[in-house]
Amino acid sequence: MNLQTSPMPADSIGHQRLRDLMKRGCDFLGCEVAVMGGAMSWVSERNLVSAISNAGGFGVIACGAMTPELLDTEIAETRARTDRPFGVNLITMHPQLFDLINICAKHNVSHVVLAGGLPPGGAIERIKGHGAKLIAFAPALSLAKKLMRSGVDAIVIEGMEAGGHIGPVSTSVLAQEILPHICNDIPVFVAGGIGRGEAIAGYLEMGAAGVQLGTRFVCATECIAHPNFKRAFIRASARDAVPSVQIDPRLPVIPVRALKNKETERFAAKQREIAAQLDGKELEMAEAQLQIEHYWAGALRRAVIDGDVETGSVMAGQSVGMVTKEEPVVDILHTLMEEAASALEARA
Repeated sequence: MNLQTSPMPADSIGHQRLRDLMKRGCDFLGCEVAVMGGAMSWVSERNLVSAISNAGGFGVIACGAMTPELLDTEIAETRARTDRPFGVNLITMHPQLFDLINICAKHNVSHVVLAGGLPPGGAIERIKGHGAKLIAFAPALSLAKKLMRSGVDAIVIEGMEAGGHIGPVSTSVLAQEILPHICNDIPVFVAGGIGRGEAIAGYLEMGAAGVQLGTRFVCATECIAHPNFKRAFIRASARDAVPSVQIDPRLPVIPVRALKNKETERFAAKQREIAAQLDGKELEMAEAQLQIEHYWAGALRRAVIDGDVETGSVMAGQSVGMVTKEEPVVDILHTLMEEAASALEARA
C-alpha cells in the first residue's frame, strides 16, 4: 500500500527525504512507514493492531494484565487479520512475564517491547534466544546505555506529554538528551505528544529511526473503543489531559495522564486505601504496586469498553487536541506522512 500518494508527487524532494530518514526504522520493523502504534490497554488489540500494520505502520499488541492464555488468543487473532509484522508489548512487573515471553515465542512474534522498568534477570536472554528483536523504554540516557549493553535491539524514549503512565521529562528534552549520544548505535523511536507530521519530521532529522503514536490512533475507525470514549477525545483540548497526583510519598505511584473527570478523585481515594494497607502490613510493596496496576486496568476498561467516561479512566496524551474526527488508520498515516514530507520539502 503506497501511503505517499498525494497531490504532491511521490518523487518530490520531501517524500524522498522522508523515505531516506525512515529507512533505518522501516528496515528494523519490517514496515513501510516507521510509525509504531503505542500499546494502549483495551485499545491496542487485534483490530487496531492489524489495521496499523496493514496500512504500512507497525502495530503493537498491549498485553497489559492479560493472562498467557488471553495473549495466546490475541496474537493468533491478530495474525489472522494481517500477514505483516507486528509486536507485543509486555510489562516487566507482570507476575507471569516469562510465560508471556514463551507465548510470543510460540507464535514467532518478530518484535517484543518491554515497558515498565528494567527487565528482570533472564528476560532479555529469553526473548532474544527465541529470535525476536527486543525494544525497550528508556527514560534517561544512563538507562538507555545500560539496556544497550544488555543486548536490547532498539530504544523508545517517551516524554511526559504521552497518555497513560508517564515520566517527569518532556519529549523534546529527552530527545535532545538521548538521541545525539546513541542514535548512531541503535534505532531510537520517539514518543509522547506527537500528533502531526511536522513533529515526526523534526525528530527524524534529529536522528530518530521513527516514532510511536498512541493517542492519534484512538479515534481510528478500526479502533474498538466505545463511541463515548472517542467523543471525549474529539472534544478534548491538550489542557484537558492531566497527570494523576501522588497522595502518599511512601507509595511510589507512576503518574498517569488522562482526561479530567471523577476518576481523578477516585484514584486519590484508592491510593489512601492501599497506603493504609501498607501501614498495617497487610500488603508488601510489590503487591501494592500490582494492585495499583490492576486498578488502572479496570478503570480504563470501564471507559474504553463500557463507555463510562465519567468514572472510568480516559487515558490520553496531550496531542488529544489534534484528534478532531474518526477516520481510517490508512488516512491517519497518509495525513501524517504528507505533513512530514511537506515540512521536509519546505526545509530543503
